[in-house]
Amino acid sequence: MAETPTQGAPSETFKPIAPRPPPRNAVGPLRWMRENLFSSPLNVILTLIGVYLIWLIVPPFIDWALLSADFTGTSADDCASDGACWVFIGRRFDFFIYGFYPDAERWRVDIMFVMLAAFLVPQFIPGFPAQGRKWLGIFGLTLFPVIAGALLLGGVFGLPFIETGKWGGLMLTLVLSYVGIVAALPIGTLLALGRRSSMPVIRTICVTFIELWRGVPLISVLFMASVMLPLFLPEGVNFDKLLRALIGIVMFQSAYMAEVIRGGLQGIPKGQYEAASALGLGYWRSTALIILPQALKMVIPGIVNTFIALFKDTTLVLIIGLFDILGTVQAAIVDPAWGRVAVEGYVFAAFCFWIFCFGMSRYSQGLERKLHTGHQR
Repeated sequence: MAETPTQGAPSETFKPIAPRPPPRNAVGPLRWMRENLFSSPLNVILTLIGVYLIWLIVPPFIDWALLSADFTGTSADDCASDGACWVFIGRRFDFFIYGFYPDAERWRVDIMFVMLAAFLVPQFIPGFPAQGRKWLGIFGLTLFPVIAGALLLGGVFGLPFIETGKWGGLMLTLVLSYVGIVAALPIGTLLALGRRSSMPVIRTICVTFIELWRGVPLISVLFMASVMLPLFLPEGVNFDKLLRALIGIVMFQSAYMAEVIRGGLQGIPKGQYEAASALGLGYWRSTALIILPQALKMVIPGIVNTFIALFKDTTLVLIIGLFDILGTVQAAIVDPAWGRVAVEGYVFAAFCFWIFCFGMSRYSQGLERKLHTGHQR
């Protein structure tokens, strides 16, 4: 008589099966394509149309920009092919970066670029020590503007004075955008808090300021700052043109920043205010320690969107005689010695703007993921 296996012992007729890999169409690129590109008949049609448009646009652009382009030479005569004439960009590159800044003093601009990269690049490196990023950020907000201003302007420590009318190119774009970003955020925060204040005088002043600056286009603000403001000043009193443009940009962007931050403040539940009061915190301590950190975290996309708009709006300073990177490109492409190089110039300017705007966008997305606390709605 056969012996019955004891309970719990493995049966001799059943053997464990080794795990098998999932089907190829259930993981990896095939699954992603099936779920995102071919999940329905409409998506299939849209995908095919998109691929067709890419085929029409990308290969000809690559051929024009790279395969058939001219990269070396000294004049327009060296651009004999049907592709892009990048020789023009190479010959005018210094003008696009420094504007009319004297050649012998451009090392000062280079030092400013190095310092800017020294405290900005580590902010994009996840593995960089947090304490190091913190101190570099403090340096960028406090000492860097002072050092950069002394270097670029001169007149101190034996440096020759360089008037701001000679500033231009990418250097001027970065100066305008950096000062605007650093100044607009704190001013906009104070305006947002003032607009929600229970004091009628403070609230009225902030509301009037915000609505006044938001009600006019930036081009009008720059025109007024450059042309009309000197007419109202006493005789002999004059402000630097770049300083007037900076003040106009900061005031204009602060009004928009205030509304972005006010949206974050309105999104904070009332219980947060009550909890701060229950802890015995006053207005300023509860605002700085509890309310503002949450509000700013909620509106990071709006803040960065305002920064990107500010960076691109710096091109409007051309109307008051300041040549940013786009202004230098426009000034260079009208040179008859180069013929038709407008497309190459505008592509170069667009690429420069895209690099900085894309960097700000990616940094904001990383910051959102870092500050995500798991209670998104």
